[in-house]
Amino acid sequence: MSAKKETLGKTVGVVVAVCLVCSIIVSGAAVGLRSLQQTNAALDKQSNIIEAAGLAELAAGDIAGTFDKYVEEKFINLETGEYVEKPTENYDMYKAAKQEEFSVKVEGSNVGFQQRASIASIYEVKDDSGKVSRIILPIHGSGLWDLMYGFLAIDADGNTVRELVYYQQKETPGLGGEVQNPSWKAKWDGKKLFDNGDVAIQVKKNANPADPYAVDALSGATLTSNGVQNTLSYWLGKNGFGPYLKNQTWKS
Repeated sequence: MSAKKETLGKTVGVVVAVCLVCSIIVSGAAVGLRSLQQTNAALDKQSNIIEAAGLAELAAGDIAGTFDKYVEEKFINLETGEYVEKPTENYDMYKAAKQEEFSVKVEGSNVGFQQRASIASIYEVKDDSGKVSRIILPIHGSGLWDLMYGFLAIDADGNTVRELVYYQQKETPGLGGEVQNPSWKAKWDGKKLFDNGDVAIQVKKNANPADPYAVDALSGATLTSNGVQNTLSYWLGKNGFGPYLKNQTWKS
């Protein structure tokens, strides 16, 4: 009996020791890789912004260098549309939306989230002379299954679309997932967002390609298309980037 207990005790001891060693290795690897993960996440974000900026070919193998040369991140107060200082050293508008002191409630909207940051990032794309050529706005809103995150790139006129880049979405492949299809993305180039100051862009079925305010909805993905429409209506409106675009402060 005692021999069995001794054997069981040794077995348990070995299992505990192995688990302890494995947990130390896994924890150490996680800590050691954290910096690399953060670097890769930042590079992926810059890559999507570079695409929205129309600089993908120029960037070639130097995403970070191209970003640093041509793109400048700025921060705006969404209520006033005015530039402000960066709130904190590692400020992230999506993380800020979850913190009461940095966010406001979203009411009367079907955009898919209940809180948004008070201060938002925007990205100014400049040419070789230093003149702003595009403005890139981070946007997000509900799709069929979850929130979709993207960048809307517009000309310096504050009205003409150049790119709509969705970089994170969980829509159905072949249906709502077509928001990332190059052929659908190409339909946005040259479309107009506002008409006499009002949000006029529409995502609708059988849109006339010649209509400057309409983009054809995704086939078989009505809810995803509606999500894109709701996202743009919110972020281009008075509670989103509307005041900023109306000010067009990057021109001053």
